[in-house]
Amino acid sequence: MTADPRALVQRLWDFCDVLRDDGLSYGEYLEQLTYLLFLKMADEQFEQLGGERVVPAGFGWPSLLRRSGVELEQHYSTILEELGAGDDMLGVVFRKARNRVQDPAKLERLIKEFVDRHEWLSLDADLKGDAYEGLIEKTAQEGARGAGQYFTPRALISAIVDVMLPGPDDRICDPACGTGGFFLGAYQSILQRFPHLEPHQTAHLRSGAFTGWEIADLPARLCAMNLLLHGIESPESDSPIHVDDALRDSPSARFDMVLTNPPFGRSSSDSYERDDFWATTRNKQLNFVQHIAGLLRIDGTAAVVVPDNVLFEAGAGETIRRRLLADCEVHTLLRLPTGIFYAQGVKANVLFFRRRPGAEHPWTRELWVYDLRTNKHFTRKQNPLRRSDLDDFVACYRPGEPHRREPSERFKRFTYDELLARDKVSLDIFWLRDDSLTDTDNLPPPAVLAAEIAEDLQAALQEIQILAESLATTETAAGGEYTRD
Repeated sequence: MTADPRALVQRLWDFCDVLRDDGLSYGEYLEQLTYLLFLKMADEQFEQLGGERVVPAGFGWPSLLRRSGVELEQHYSTILEELGAGDDMLGVVFRKARNRVQDPAKLERLIKEFVDRHEWLSLDADLKGDAYEGLIEKTAQEGARGAGQYFTPRALISAIVDVMLPGPDDRICDPACGTGGFFLGAYQSILQRFPHLEPHQTAHLRSGAFTGWEIADLPARLCAMNLLLHGIESPESDSPIHVDDALRDSPSARFDMVLTNPPFGRSSSDSYERDDFWATTRNKQLNFVQHIAGLLRIDGTAAVVVPDNVLFEAGAGETIRRRLLADCEVHTLLRLPTGIFYAQGVKANVLFFRRRPGAEHPWTRELWVYDLRTNKHFTRKQNPLRRSDLDDFVACYRPGEPHRREPSERFKRFTYDELLARDKVSLDIFWLRDDSLTDTDNLPPPAVLAAEIAEDLQAALQEIQILAESLATTETAAGGEYTRD
């Protein structure tokens, strides 16, 4: 049976509260729900489409429905252990998995009264759909640093994919792939734009087209699940999703396209000492910009979500921007509105560039900046970002024909010389007047203002936390005594 997503979310919330009385955190509940939903959806896929089973018959969803009580609990634990033992795709999905619902009766209720009663594939084959929204947010609020940041708004992914135009022969990488949103967006775009693929292209899309890294187990599981449920890779194939720190080593492969939203913040450990980096820094986003440039083959293209500090930070930031403008063709910057990410206070942009071969002169000739931030007000609940809000940006971008670009109120061109003349080669460029500063009669609704104030306070708190961590590191290095220069 199908269900209204909102009603289903409420039911999942209600049962989560029941399990929290037994000591489960929101994150642990989300983890168990992830395993069960995958087993259920894999069974739905086999029933509807046939073909090869994603999960071996003895460990699939029907094997759970045939059991009750303690026997069900023991069999569920066995499924998690057996499926997580390999290095294949299923091994990524169930790595280190174990049953945390200790009450057999409550586990049976979750399986038979909640998960089994709905056709999940008909709701959304992306496991990060409506049923997860509230739980993910609550997990982030519970204290897991960075939780929820890896969920890029699907409207934004759709617009990025629409201007990047991935092809059926491309090798596409996401070094911070989260749940695989960019992979699914690229895959669906290719299928829509190329309805008649050659056999080798179909084979490539099903295995070899996508490669990702994800440092956290939960999003890596969701990513592997999403790929399997879309027919990308097979259960026994080597996983293209590497559960590891992508920044640890220099790239061993090059890709045609990189689509990514890397984590924000500073590394809690030492800086990455890599010979291929232009500068050494603890700033994660600046390190990812350098890493992405190295991931691209010559003439490969990238779209990367970066916070504002990447555009203006001094020191290593300036060094990296200069090298990026020289070694790559940095052609487009999309200034994103606030209020569209789970993490509060995020002011972000999308930077588009193409890697070029070595040359005597800088490759960046001009940078086109689209301002979707000034006088735009979004919140995740009351006024979420929609794909239609990005239509004008996509039209101005001129996918596949950038030579036909024309300036507009929100889309401006800046030459390389103009960029170089800016203080610290700052790319934090804006020109529109903020109406809220001068026109008090047309302020946003109170709920939007309150959300924006909360975001600004959260951003300030994050900066204070970064400063505190930096001071703590300095104090430790000085042998426990902090002195001012």
